[in-house]
Amino acid sequence: MPGVTRVGILGGGPGGYEAALVAAQLGAEVTVVDSDGLGGSAVLTDCVPSKTLIATAEVMTDTSESGELGVRLGSTAPAGVVGVDLAAVNARVLALAHAQSADIEHRLEGEGVRVIRGRGRLDGPRAVLATTASGEERVEVDAVLVATGAHPRVAPGCVPDGERILSWEQVYGMTELPEHLVVVGSGVTGAEFASAYTSLGTRVTLVSSRDRVLPGEDADAAAVLEDVFTRRGMTVLSQSRAIAVRREGDGVVVSLADGRTVEGSHALMAVGSIPNTDGLGLAEAGVRLDEGGYIEVDRVSRTSATGVYAAGDCTGVLMLASVAAMQGRIAMWHLLGDAVSPLNLRAVSSNVFTEPEIATVGWTEKDMDDSGATVSLKLPLATNARAKMQGVRDGFVKLFARTGSGTVVGGVVVAPRASELIFPVALAVDGRLTVDQLTHAFTIYPSISGSVAEAARQLHTKVWRG
Repeated sequence: MPGVTRVGILGGGPGGYEAALVAAQLGAEVTVVDSDGLGGSAVLTDCVPSKTLIATAEVMTDTSESGELGVRLGSTAPAGVVGVDLAAVNARVLALAHAQSADIEHRLEGEGVRVIRGRGRLDGPRAVLATTASGEERVEVDAVLVATGAHPRVAPGCVPDGERILSWEQVYGMTELPEHLVVVGSGVTGAEFASAYTSLGTRVTLVSSRDRVLPGEDADAAAVLEDVFTRRGMTVLSQSRAIAVRREGDGVVVSLADGRTVEGSHALMAVGSIPNTDGLGLAEAGVRLDEGGYIEVDRVSRTSATGVYAAGDCTGVLMLASVAAMQGRIAMWHLLGDAVSPLNLRAVSSNVFTEPEIATVGWTEKDMDDSGATVSLKLPLATNARAKMQGVRDGFVKLFARTGSGTVVGGVVVAPRASELIFPVALAVDGRLTVDQLTHAFTIYPSISGSVAEAARQLHTKVWRG
């Protein structure tokens, strides 16, 4: 937009603070209104805390499954030699989260961004109204970005109390490992916490309303994970919809739709998110919402109101911190006249931080089935030399490519650190590389990443035969 010099941003999460940095670097006068702490839920209650907890869980998994590698714990190596101090773990979790938030604040200050602590709303499309501890402040702007995120969904009859019935924002207040944690919801959040607490030594029951865990992920990947969960002692209740959770004595009782009940010491509710779009003055400014309350945006983050952009979980586009950050950057590049490419969801990598991890990029199996002009190949990690050395048996690399051209259009990696291993596949998808180009790139021997190149080599023949 011509003549834009003042930018207002509602929300200091990844979408908001990354947008603020871009706008400031391009010479705009930037004001961020934030009520929850810079970094948002991604830094303070979601990504950073949960992945810090999971890092400890990974150490426990590696330790407990290291016997075949010749590792012996203690003089006689009895069971239970290694344990977890959950109070210390959660103290570290929260300390790291707040340190990361402080780092973001320091960087924004260094770029000259003004941060107002308070609740913000639109006062029309050209002003932001901030309600702070000292009163209200109206900031006139030329354009605004809404990046207010989302909060945990609370199902009727399953209201968290912060003690025994917990949302995924409340688990870090626990000082002792739950004796029996009932996780309600088998999406990404539920699966990650179920995996982590199982590794930490808690008895876990995972309640899933669907026929498998991770219903939105690759079916082969979900099958591997469910097998690992069961083998490690987790109870998975599929096609079991929770309708109520109540406190009973020192524990909880989860009631299922079919009449069964599950008793535990704690319950973790992981049943989705609700966008933070109420009370922001969006309708008055001409910003259109969809039926779920999410802000409708195009591929350069524009809303239906001129001069109003939106980014992150409040848009419901793809609820990942990386996508929120990119939406925010794209909004500012577009707004301030810099070079910009529209958001390309086909190039987005995502990861489920379970053990093993599940990483995906590009086309899915369903896309493959609908297209008919693609081929795939799945290579088990059990054949990989490095995997054998590390005692890794579970997982695979799967690649999708177009017939004829051999262009890589997607992939799935199920492995320890799959979040790192997906990167070469993501580069191939984004750069429209072929399986032959992946094949000819050198990999380290032995390495898990060697399976990416090997899968490409084996896919070469299928590409040309169709």
